[in-house]
Parts: sequence; structure tokens; C-alpha cells
Amino acid sequence: MIKSLKSKIISSIKNKKINIFIIFLSISFGILLLTKLSRSYTNTIAFHINKLNVPEEYVLFDNDRVLNVSLKTQGFNLLKYYVGTPVIDIDFSKNIVKNDSCYIWNSSVGYSDIIAQFDKNVEVTNINPDTLKFKYDINATKKVPIIVNHKLNFSLGYDLIESFKLQPDSIRIIGPEMLISEISSIQTDTILLKDIKKDIQVKISLKLPESKEELKFSNTHTNVTAQVGKFTEGNLKIPVQVMNVPDSLNIKYFPKFVNVSYYTSLQNFNNISRDDFKVECNFADLSESQPFLRPIVVKSPKTVKNVRVGQQQIDYIITE
Repeated sequence: MIKSLKSKIISSIKNKKINIFIIFLSISFGILLLTKLSRSYTNTIAFHINKLNVPEEYVLFDNDRVLNVSLKTQGFNLLKYYVGTPVIDIDFSKNIVKNDSCYIWNSSVGYSDIIAQFDKNVEVTNINPDTLKFKYDINATKKVPIIVNHKLNFSLGYDLIESFKLQPDSIRIIGPEMLISEISSIQTDTILLKDIKKDIQVKISLKLPESKEELKFSNTHTNVTAQVGKFTEGNLKIPVQVMNVPDSLNIKYFPKFVNVSYYTSLQNFNNISRDDFKVECNFADLSESQPFLRPIVVKSPKTVKNVRVGQQQIDYIITE
């Protein structure tokens, strides 16, 4: 037992020595770090350019330009420029020249604006390059429709009563003519909904082009709404009309009526009548491969879906 107690005491003393060593090592490292950071250094840092007050009627290229600025200051003051992406402002409303093809910034003119963005204890010793050129183009404006992407799964017996309503339903694009001329529409991210039985109300992001840095958009989102209701199937007997029969021919065809089925909401079911539909056969479509008349629904109300003709063949005979 005495040996065990002695062993524990020795182990405790060793652990205390190790802890004291670690503490002194940490203090020494901290003092060394403070000494290093309190010294003055000159470092060159690449600043990304934040372009301010660019006239809306122009769009700038060369978005990847950087300004290499040499700074002389204590290490403490330099640390913040190595955390994240350092940015420096260039104001296009002053101290910049515009010619027929580009804006020109020169450090000899814009030097005071640059040093004003640093603390007083930071000395700007050099700026490279001393001249920056930003090519520009005159902006064009175009309004294009928004297209909804969706994957909808409705509860049994439910469906959309009407088409989607978008607010806004179009987007205004400002940018170089050569870029916006290629854009005919803007699509949304895909709306994913399951077991739908209530009206749809969704705010969805727009899929903006990859060249969006050179373009301006009036909106980045749109609000999508749609009315959802219970649906049922309807059936009506619709008369068949044969079109484009030559004047020299008399024909008889049968059947004279075909069954047309459709899918519609309960609220619209009683408003649908036979007069809302029209079924025609085109005599000019006859051929060796199709020696019979084919009925096609050429008119149906907007409130129905999945319109189908029950009979796909109308027979005929030519009479004198």
C-alpha cells in the first residue's frame, strides 16, 4: 500500500511538472507571437475591386480585375486582410475617365480615394498596376416570360382547376445586346409537391443565366399560385362533321355521333355542354394507309383536361 501511495505521489509531481511546462511554453509562444505581430511589415495584398456608381445604361466587363496594394503597418493590422477576400472600392462617378470603349482608372488620380479606405496607421507604399481599364458596352433592355418548372403529385381525385398564375409573370433584363438577345425566357427552380389537395402558393427562385454578373434582373424570385379542386370524369355524345369533301362526291358516314370523355373540376362540371365541343374528320387525310375517317376534337372548353374520343374510326361510303 505504501508503494502504491508513493507511486501516485511521484506520478502527480510529474504531471504537475508537465502542466507547468505546457503553461510556460504557451506563454512563451504568446509573447513571441505578440512580438512578431507588433513589428512593422510591408506586404502586397491582392484586392478584388468593388465597382461603385456605375451608370445603369452601361455594363462593365473585366470582372476579375484585382489591384495589388503594398501596405506597411504592424502585423496586427495586416491580419484582417488574410481573412476572407479583401475588397477595395473604385467609384465610377469621380476620378475616372471614360472614352469610346472603356473606363480608365489611374492611381495618380485615384490615389487619395484608395488611401482613404485604410486606417491612419496603415501606409500605402505602392499600387500595381497603376492603370486599370474596364471595357463597357451599352445596355439593352428585354422583357421575357417566366416559365414554371414543376413536379406535382396530386391526391386522388384532385388536380389544377386553372393554369399557374405568376407574380411577376415576366422579368426585365438589362445588359449587353449580344447576351440578352440569346435569352427568350427564364425558368424557375423546380416546384416539388406531393399529395396536393389545397391551393398552391409558392415563392420560387429563378434560374438566372451563368452570365448574370454582366446582367441585371428586375427579379430573382416569383410567386406562383394555382387553384386546386376535386375532379371528375364527364362523357358527352358529340356530332361528327366531315370537312373538305370534294363537290363532285356525295358520301354517307357512320356513326354520326362519337362519345367524348373529359376530366373537369366538380365546380365546372354542370357548366359544360355538348355545344362546347366540336369533332371533325378531314376527308383530305384519306390515303392507302388510312382508308377511313379519323375523328379529332378541334374545339373544347378551357375548363376540361384529357379530352379523348371513344371511337377512332369513322366509316364512309360514296353515293351517287
